[in-house]
Amino acid sequence: MLIKVFFYDYHGVLGGRYYCIISSVSFLLSSCERPASSKQHSQHQNLEGFIESMRAVCVDESGKLDVRHIPRPEAQDGQLLIRVAATALNRADLLQKRGLYPPPPGESEILGLEASGVIADIGPGVKGRWILGSEVMALLGGGGYAEYVAVPEELVMPVPSPLTLYQAAALPEAWLTAYQLLHFIAKVKQNETVLIHAGASGIGTAAIQLVRLSRAIPVVTAGSAEKLKFAEQMGAAAGINYKEEDFSEKVLQFTEGKGADVILDCVGGSFWEKNICSLAVDGRWVLYGMLGGKTADGDLLGKLLRKRGHLLCSLLRSRSLQYKAELVRSFTEQVLPHFQSTDPPLQPVIDSVFNMEDVEMAHQRMEANQNIGKIILKIGNS
Repeated sequence: MLIKVFFYDYHGVLGGRYYCIISSVSFLLSSCERPASSKQHSQHQNLEGFIESMRAVCVDESGKLDVRHIPRPEAQDGQLLIRVAATALNRADLLQKRGLYPPPPGESEILGLEASGVIADIGPGVKGRWILGSEVMALLGGGGYAEYVAVPEELVMPVPSPLTLYQAAALPEAWLTAYQLLHFIAKVKQNETVLIHAGASGIGTAAIQLVRLSRAIPVVTAGSAEKLKFAEQMGAAAGINYKEEDFSEKVLQFTEGKGADVILDCVGGSFWEKNICSLAVDGRWVLYGMLGGKTADGDLLGKLLRKRGHLLCSLLRSRSLQYKAELVRSFTEQVLPHFQSTDPPLQPVIDSVFNMEDVEMAHQRMEANQNIGKIILKIGNS
């Protein structure tokens, strides 16, 4: 039987078109010629057969994003292969496409730090009781903007039953980051005041809910009345428009002069002085981003010393597999059940959903700071 397969490269990249045709021929030959018994010699289960290519969002030399066909990864030792339904945007994606935040050694060059989907393949050496076709979500070092991604099983979590796969895509990076900052780094305590910058972001909306879950008090900053209103609906005890007010004065007013016990800061340079003014004596200032610049001019160390303040810096992507595995395990045990609770349940906040082909529009929305919560990129058909 003669089978003709056509791939169209809408961006006119000759090399990409040639590669895709070769990949599809390879798929046909593999499917037809491989002996039926060969799967028995494989050390892993496979739901998908022998598909060898996939669609993925790629970055060209100018930083432009387009969808191309590339080789599909395979589940290696201790890994699960996920057929991706959706991923979510993160600020790191915007930096990486400009060459400013490369992936850690050994991680995929493809953008995307989180994904949801179904288990398509179980690699050799996997210890968990995973089932092919199960809905899962995963923390990634890269590779989420693609139809398939291979992930160490330690970084994979089941999707809580009330959530769709699109909602689940909003969880791993944002919620694990917020959980890490609050409990692994700051070690937040009951009744403490936590100042959360970018309170309407994916991490911000997760942090508000996690602070409430810890019986602490969330206070947020944001750049619009709409974002502040939404943050307060999510549980923020107070909201401050940093564009219109001195947030340090408002924090001191809210805390009756004491200041915030914990600050979650993704801004950095431009906020440093007001952060120290906002910080309680012996408070913990957790820096996890530098959207407002890398430099701090002035008496930062002197002012921090007088407050006996703790400046704690943390990133998640560059952490070891062992650290991430412990974080995922703790989150799965301590937080994941609360997405199924009715008192009230935790909620991932979805700003918008874009098709894979509209990834540039999705990035533009994040670049313009228009989003409240997570921007989802639809990858598969789930």
